[in-house]
Amino acid sequence: MALPEGFIEELKIRNRIEDVISTHVTLKRAGSNMVGLCPFHSEKSPSFTVFPATRGFYCFGCGAGGDVITFVMKAENLDYMDAVAYLAKRAGIEMPEDDFQKKQDSGVKKSRILAMNRDAARFYHSMLSKPEGAAGLSYLRSRGLSDAVIRRFGLGFAPDEFTLRSPLFLNHMHGLGYTDKELVGGFLCSASQKNGRLYPIFRNRVMFPVIDTQGEVIAFGGRVMDDSKPKYLNSSDTPAFKKSRSLFALNFARSHCAERMILCEGYMDVIAIHAAGIPTAVATLGTAMTQDQAHIMARYTKEVVIAYDMDSAGRTAAEKAIRLLDAVGVQTKILVLDGAKDPDEYIRKKGADAFRLRLEGSENQFDYRCNAVIAQHNLEDFNDRLACIAEITALLGTMHSDVEREVYIGRLSEKLGVSRESLKNDIQRSKKKKEILQKKEETKRMYEVTAGIGDRINPDKMKYRSAAAAEETILGILLLYPERIAVSVAQNHLTEEDFVTAFNQRVFTYLQQCIKEHSRFDMGYLGEAFSEAEIGCITKMMVERASLTENGDTVLSDAVQRLRAEAGKVKRNAENATIEDIDEIMRRKRASLT
Repeated sequence: MALPEGFIEELKIRNRIEDVISTHVTLKRAGSNMVGLCPFHSEKSPSFTVFPATRGFYCFGCGAGGDVITFVMKAENLDYMDAVAYLAKRAGIEMPEDDFQKKQDSGVKKSRILAMNRDAARFYHSMLSKPEGAAGLSYLRSRGLSDAVIRRFGLGFAPDEFTLRSPLFLNHMHGLGYTDKELVGGFLCSASQKNGRLYPIFRNRVMFPVIDTQGEVIAFGGRVMDDSKPKYLNSSDTPAFKKSRSLFALNFARSHCAERMILCEGYMDVIAIHAAGIPTAVATLGTAMTQDQAHIMARYTKEVVIAYDMDSAGRTAAEKAIRLLDAVGVQTKILVLDGAKDPDEYIRKKGADAFRLRLEGSENQFDYRCNAVIAQHNLEDFNDRLACIAEITALLGTMHSDVEREVYIGRLSEKLGVSRESLKNDIQRSKKKKEILQKKEETKRMYEVTAGIGDRINPDKMKYRSAAAAEETILGILLLYPERIAVSVAQNHLTEEDFVTAFNQRVFTYLQQCIKEHSRFDMGYLGEAFSEAEIGCITKMMVERASLTENGDTVLSDAVQRLRAEAGKVKRNAENATIEDIDEIMRRKRASLT
């Protein structure tokens, strides 16, 4: 663990978990704990609980859990060390001077990639004022971008190094001290499979830096100048960048979008909207919207206006975005632009004022979806009209507001030529059917969670249920009372070999390691060795034991004895299976000889 002894403890003392979480969640006192609506999934009844005494949190609905560091990781879309730095800055604590950044799979440190991206962005931007970047500047001018907008977004140009006498980008980055390994690990360069020579990934492209909410350049997007494919090229995931959890221009929009955010498909749409004086637009990065991105938007805004191209692909993407945003409690509207394929073209053709008017007239998502359903059916055909009514009733059954549903029933009964009462009855039947299915699914899910079916964190749990239950009792008590780890090991002779499931064995080994190295354990240490989902699972063990009154030495010893008994059964079954395998092999061999 790279952080100095006592640093995490001071960090958590000066960032009380209830204070930090209350900036994101409205908490209410519930005995010695506090509860609120979970910020990580959509819910109507509070299942998110903060435990000030143990300085932890847990959501009984989605399983998110951990300490204040874990919360900041999820809420602010940060990795472990960035979350630590965030809390240190919040409390006015100096980060240790140590090189605390962990190396990732690429072998390149995140801090190094961020520095490299910053220098690369400066290089690309400088090219616009040089002969090698004339094509890029000409393109940006043709799209109506002023010098001020180009500077604000840090736009640039990556020259086509294959047509130059000397490799400008490579020479520049090498001159700054960056190695070939770092340039490849940061997705700025690649090595030729033929001769191993290094070449830039972005060539002959207008460059769009992707900047996070901390002001760091985390990735790039590049638009090609000719007919090469792909038209847009985006950075792959690196230790500094996760495409599924990033939004272009959120660094600007986050300060202005409390009431409304505009979701676009491309970089130029976002830039055009910002240049028109509406600084609330963001874009996903070359991919369909993800659940993580929906959660991020929910932290910053109440309403999202989807401004996608309204072609077939755009409509499909809009439907997915509506579903994801609805699931996290964000209202959605659809921007339909007549006479233009996207916001950038509309603004260039008709101006910023015309765009604002269209924005204010954005369609409610139900208007948009109902109109889309009706447009797909021939209402003059009897069977087609019945199919249309069935789709409409299913759609209206998803509405949360009874008043809003009544308005739509009145409007659509006339349009579809059916009585209000008939439409209302069909909607009620559709809702009831959906509620029954949801209840069945929820019951099934709860059973599977209890039984360990489909447990991706501890897949061994279903196979060894009794052993896993004993392991969770042991770990839950030791997590609550870390000082008992050494005593338990000494008195009960508990070792890693006693554990049957691989995940729980790893947790126990880590607890021992913490005690051995630091003479103490803190939930804050988990972020260095476990994922967010794994920390949620570990927190659940602790929370479940904390709710019980009996967690003494007798309970712990009994659990150890049960685990050993179950582990013995597992071992005997494995030995018997081996003997049976040998017998089967010998039987087949004898059969082949005869």
